[in-house]
Amino acid sequence: MESQISRIIKKLDALKKKDTQFTTFGSETHRYKLNKPKSENELLEFEARHGIKLPDGYRAFLKRIGNGGAGPYYGLEPLEDSTSDDLDRPVDKEWIDPSKPFKFIEPWNVNEEDSTDFNEEEYFSKELMNGALKISNFGCGISLIVIVNGTEYGNIWVDDRGNDQGIYPDPYFKNNGRINFLDWYEFWLDDSLKKINIDKSVNFSLEESIKQKFLNLVKRIRNK
Repeated sequence: MESQISRIIKKLDALKKKDTQFTTFGSETHRYKLNKPKSENELLEFEARHGIKLPDGYRAFLKRIGNGGAGPYYGLEPLEDSTSDDLDRPVDKEWIDPSKPFKFIEPWNVNEEDSTDFNEEEYFSKELMNGALKISNFGCGISLIVIVNGTEYGNIWVDDRGNDQGIYPDPYFKNNGRINFLDWYEFWLDDSLKKINIDKSVNFSLEESIKQKFLNLVKRIRNK
């Protein structure tokens, strides 16, 4: 893990130096800046308060690199905001409970047109995010989550109920396989550096193009 942490630090520094115009998707928001890392005591306090143990890679990132900031999409959320059910509009009492197991092991959704018992309140219930922390905002009602309790512990999933697409493992990075936090973050760095190196004149901040690519992957998975 130490070698991967060192690689991530070097790659993030390289990306920051190369992308001075903030052309990668979301970089105009985070501008490759990181928040101050969490101390060991702060991490222990968070874990004790929520009755969980943070996945090792995510924990190491928070302690060694930064507590949110530069990262995939619009960047990483600070740990203290990760229990908010709505990253766009954090509101008191809208908190998810990471101490309870995450209930999903396969992609999940409800087809509103085919379901006679569709309940919108239940579909958008914050209880469906139990066992998870929301770590990144993709925009368009999509949140990236890391599972901290349950069978999928340590893996990155997507909460796409805002677009009626349900909840599923992150398809963008590993073709609907499973990916942990550090691999997910490093893949973002490698992908961003590759695009910058191929053609620095290309504007990779065109959100619709990237979002469409993401949504096309989701459609392919759902049609399998």
